[in-house]
Amino acid sequence: MKSKIVSITCFAIVTMMLLSACSGIAALSQSANSLDVAQAASSLTTISTPTDSTSAQSAASSSSSVAISPQASSIPGSDLLTAYQNTLEAIYAAVSPQVVNITVLLPASSTDFQNIPGFGNNNNNQTPQYSQALGSGFFWDMNGNIVTNNHVVDGATNIEVTLPDGSTYPAKVVGQDPYSDLAVINASIPADKIHPVTLADTNQLKVGEVAIAIGNPYGFEGSMSVGNVSGLGRELPSNQTDQTTGATYSIPEVIQTDASINPGNSGGVLVDINGQVIGVTAAIESNSGSNSGVGFAIPSEIVAMVVPALIKNGNYEHPYLGISGTDMTPDIAQAMNLPADTRGALVVTVTSGGPASNAGLQPSNNTATINGVQGTVGGDVITAIDGQPINSMSDIIAYLAIHTQVGQKVTLTILRNGQTQTVPVTLGSRPSQ
Repeated sequence: MKSKIVSITCFAIVTMMLLSACSGIAALSQSANSLDVAQAASSLTTISTPTDSTSAQSAASSSSSVAISPQASSIPGSDLLTAYQNTLEAIYAAVSPQVVNITVLLPASSTDFQNIPGFGNNNNNQTPQYSQALGSGFFWDMNGNIVTNNHVVDGATNIEVTLPDGSTYPAKVVGQDPYSDLAVINASIPADKIHPVTLADTNQLKVGEVAIAIGNPYGFEGSMSVGNVSGLGRELPSNQTDQTTGATYSIPEVIQTDASINPGNSGGVLVDINGQVIGVTAAIESNSGSNSGVGFAIPSEIVAMVVPALIKNGNYEHPYLGISGTDMTPDIAQAMNLPADTRGALVVTVTSGGPASNAGLQPSNNTATINGVQGTVGGDVITAIDGQPINSMSDIIAYLAIHTQVGQKVTLTILRNGQTQTVPVTLGSRPSQ
């Protein structure tokens, strides 16, 4: 049976997601020469070619010079494009001071350097003790707290923050949450250099809205790319697994964008047309390691819940149900003698001693072969939580993550042996890894 096994509050089908944060071994630097377009335009001269001396004299007397206006254009719609360009320039001017470059030192392994000339094939088989990686971050408050991705700073032995003006400050980790891939670091920075972000309400976000990524791809500080919100409600693997079931946790309600995101962007911001943060750029879907038009950002509604707890406690407690499951399909419904249009999440396993187990939820114990794949069926089918319809495991994951907290009592509506029942469950805290 081809099934999607999902853990508890957060699971995703494990596809190949490349965490895009770290630029890897070495930081890149660049210098750019700017061309002053107005100056170039003012240096242009106009050449006239009269056909005779009379016309030449007339031309000279009537017009000794011709003014060139670089702003003039007869292209239809150019006024709208100019307004759009001005808006982007204003957004960059407002947001770029809020974003910082993060450089970390990580313990190195020999595999980190095997493809780098001068490191992998040295005769004495010695490798550097540390490797350098890059990421992005943004100011959360005036106390010097900076938000980034957990995978940017996890395991770092040294962290430095570089501001847009080039000044650099040492930083330390304040809190980490690998389940949401968020972390907070702190640096002692003068108040006049701190510019906290403003979060947007992503509950109102729609596919097609403008999305602007600002960060430090490949170490190129203060880079901006523009695209759209290309998808909502995605799930992103967190690389954390349940120790009992082996299922993988995931981050729900992730924003998909076609704004260019590359290594070094992780921990940066994805903002809307008002310059407000809709997400933290975290990962890309890519076979090459660089942008392929599918990037992902952790939504601001999750950031708003997790970050204050990281600052206060150093960690965030995730609500825990204690099940793994899969989406109901017509084939599974048929194997369980249920109507083919039955929707919901089939409970596959129940963690012993967990909240679901204590509430009496039943796992799948019957064996069935579906599309040539053998699996287990027959467990409870969750069809609603607190009256909210559940059509998939993703719905359970999102509801628990966004709308509940540890110790809260929820009511599950289930199908058991074809009969509808309600089961109260008191949520626990996700076990530490």
